Amino acid sequence: MALSQEQDDQTQKALGWAARDSSGILSPFHFTRRAIGDDDITMKVLYCGICHSDLHMTKNEFGFSVYPLVPGHEIVGVVTQVGCKVHKFKVGDKAAVGCFVGSCRTCNSCRDDLENYCPKANSTYTFFEGQPKNYGGFSDIFVVNEHFAVRFPDTLPPEGGAPLLCAGITVYSPMKYFGLSEAGMHLGVVGLGGLGHLAVKFAKAFGMKVTVISTSPNKKEEAIEQFGADSFLVSHDTEQMQAATSTMDGIIDTVSAPHPLNPLVDLLNCNGKLILLGAPDLQKPAELSIFPLLVGRKLIAGSAAGGLKETQEMLDFAGKHNITADVEVIQMDYVNTAMKRLAKGDIRYRFVIDIGNTLRA
Repeated sequence: MALSQEQDDQTQKALGWAARDSSGILSPFHFTRRAIGDDDITMKVLYCGICHSDLHMTKNEFGFSVYPLVPGHEIVGVVTQVGCKVHKFKVGDKAAVGCFVGSCRTCNSCRDDLENYCPKANSTYTFFEGQPKNYGGFSDIFVVNEHFAVRFPDTLPPEGGAPLLCAGITVYSPMKYFGLSEAGMHLGVVGLGGLGHLAVKFAKAFGMKVTVISTSPNKKEEAIEQFGADSFLVSHDTEQMQAATSTMDGIIDTVSAPHPLNPLVDLLNCNGKLILLGAPDLQKPAELSIFPLLVGRKLIAGSAAGGLKETQEMLDFAGKHNITADVEVIQMDYVNTAMKRLAKGDIRYRFVIDIGNTLRA
């Protein structure tokens, strides 16, 4: 049923799990969502993925967390209410929300459908003091302006599709923007984690040759047999790396931990592009030799998520090619154990919380 604000001017009670301090420990938290506006939808949350940034934020590892903090920005749910001016959704539709729930809608980035780069972008849960207080998807319901929700394909399982709202668009966006999505191109993927395994899946769907680059030799079999990579390099094996010199058109680097970039630059062809996606240690700037960039006209760039138009495009592509994350579905009350495992890298490859069936008062 379409509702106006005049018809439904009461806040909506919600239940989630929140961290109260930098211990990062999550526990049940009662709060309110805003009353549904004319352009809003209310979703019953079915599944929410756990992103590594959720771990950083709950433990205040970036230094700007605002408590209480309800994490979660890989949200898939079903629409339960729509405002009277909503046109994109109807009650019963599957909808999804990613990293952002607001922007100015007028700046150059917003006009170019890149709301994620808007200077006034409003994150799904509060990142900085002074931003509007938002609570994320570790919650039973979610209210959002319809512009900042995307239609979720019926062909995708919601649990496997949830991580696409962050990890999926984070690898898809730079591959498309930097021209690293053409059939026959050779793409390197550094790190076979939550982002890396999806980068391999999208690249293979584009028809690309893919080489996984990892510090872990034991990931070779799953990279090739499970995800279809064409080859595998152990990044600390000098002989392997030198043998692959100047063979790649581009590299998607998903690793957050400090690591040398110069050996990766050496893998690039002339005009090759190294795209950095991992959130770095802010206290340890990367070391980089400039000369290899000059002699090969090579490019190093960064990228973060994507706008709403591109996110919808990515989901539609994933639905067509049956691309989902490899996930471990957990109950809500397992979340603190999952966070500890995530900190240790003990996950193949993404935790997803079954909110709809396991979040209880």
